[in-house]
Amino acid sequence: MLLMRPMSLYESGESNGSVSLVDLFNGTEQIESLSSLTIEDLAFAIVRGGWPASIGTRESISIRKATDYVEAIINLDVSRVDGIKKSPARVRAVMRSLARNISTMAKISTIHRDTTANDSSVSEKTISSYINVLKRIFVVEDLPAWNPAMRSKTALRTSPKRHLVDPSIATAVLRATPQSILEDFNTFGFLFESLCIRDLRVYSQRLDGEVFHYRDKSTLEADAVIHLHDGRWAAIEVKLGSKKIEAAARNLLLLKEKIHLGKMKNPSFLAVITGTEYAYQRKDGVFIIPIGCLRY
Repeated sequence: MLLMRPMSLYESGESNGSVSLVDLFNGTEQIESLSSLTIEDLAFAIVRGGWPASIGTRESISIRKATDYVEAIINLDVSRVDGIKKSPARVRAVMRSLARNISTMAKISTIHRDTTANDSSVSEKTISSYINVLKRIFVVEDLPAWNPAMRSKTALRTSPKRHLVDPSIATAVLRATPQSILEDFNTFGFLFESLCIRDLRVYSQRLDGEVFHYRDKSTLEADAVIHLHDGRWAAIEVKLGSKKIEAAARNLLLLKEKIHLGKMKNPSFLAVITGTEYAYQRKDGVFIIPIGCLRY
């Protein structure tokens, strides 16, 4: 069964596709390229989403479509899935909390506390049931933790990262616009990460692969780990701007050193996906890849 997902930036014609995930897994080292996507373009792509009917429409229309979809989820879809009537206000509160905690490892207790600030009668079990319904209708798609073979005993975090199937669901339920997220770069960074995870899932599915995240007790992390069915894997960090690329590359190299290569293959590649312009390979072997250059 092929899971139908929102469109990636390559499918919507916004990524030029000059860097191929297939080629990276096959060992290419030639990725010199240039993305034409600006920060403003990325903000718009996040808010519009990957919905086919929104591609090529005016900003106001595409934002309205995302908002209408979220309203349908809240008022109709969540009750249709199991025939049990749910409070639209509570569904909205859960979705707003998930949106505020997107690309984080927020626990159910955090979502519960955030959701029930003015409604203490709702239990964590109820919040979990609402989230499970949102998963069943392909609105919530958390990113599971990766559990590789390590050189030494390392306590791995097993909590999933909170993600929605498309970042526009988060911006729609928060009533955010491209302009408002441009004014809040911290939130923009989390939403950009979610956009990249969406695209990586689309591209990885074509390769019979799955996407995970990695984090251990030392807080060493990789925002995405692509693991193919044949055992090949790659670790990826996501950084909107250029200032954190150096630290992200160091993280990836440290992660590679921790992997037990007697039990696992070498990574096919390490990469930092960015919202910047230039695609290239660093001297340490880490690829820098603008999301506006990537394809399957």
